Amino acid sequence: MKLQSLFALIKLEMIKLIRQPAILFLNLLFPAILTIIFVFAFSDPEFGMSLSILVPGLIVYAVIFLIMTVAQSFSMERQEGLLKRLSTTPMTSSEFIGSRIISNLLTAMIQVIIVVILAFILGFRPQSGIAGILLALPITALFSLTSVGLGLITATISKSPEAATGISFIFILPQMFFGTFIPITETTKQIAVFMPSYYLLDSLTLILEGDFLNPRITTNMGILTAVSTAIIIIGVYLFGKFGKK
Repeated sequence: MKLQSLFALIKLEMIKLIRQPAILFLNLLFPAILTIIFVFAFSDPEFGMSLSILVPGLIVYAVIFLIMTVAQSFSMERQEGLLKRLSTTPMTSSEFIGSRIISNLLTAMIQVIIVVILAFILGFRPQSGIAGILLALPITALFSLTSVGLGLITATISKSPEAATGISFIFILPQMFFGTFIPITETTKQIAVFMPSYYLLDSLTLILEGDFLNPRITTNMGILTAVSTAIIIIGVYLFGKFGKK
């Protein structure tokens, strides 16, 4: 893998993020709009929610939707024949996949920054200060590997970008209901513990509350590392073997 080629591809992917309206909306504008709506509509104690609950949930919610954008992107490129044409270029598969993974890690961190800045403008004050926000970035990036892997799996079994959009919700909806801003009860927790998003949500909540030394953060990080690694490996393998046809 040539680093120069890898960095060039990452730059290309980040430019694509800005230039393609659908991707720009889902990855950057959608989290911003959701943050504004939810802060105004639901950050009232009467709803049983507060900004300390909403903000971590909105971050997780935004990163989950990377599943859809990754699946759509790979499905579109396969449909247009781009993936087949890549085999005739000096670019290696590892450079291509690696650039996608890294660009989505960066996108996830940008999403964190967007949500936190907007929430701060609207009154959110994390007890952790800037240290908590900085710690939230790599943890969220780690979780984004899960979304990229699930996006690759979705693209593998989808025949078209439209199908990829629908199938991606098989992975999005469970995590949305059991690991974002929807309060977890003792009953729903029995299901939530099987969702990767639950562990990111729990970690972000503790971090932004300033509870850096809580042992649950270390446990959550270990679980996220294992799950994310397994899913991204499975996703890359399946797409490499079956997804380019």
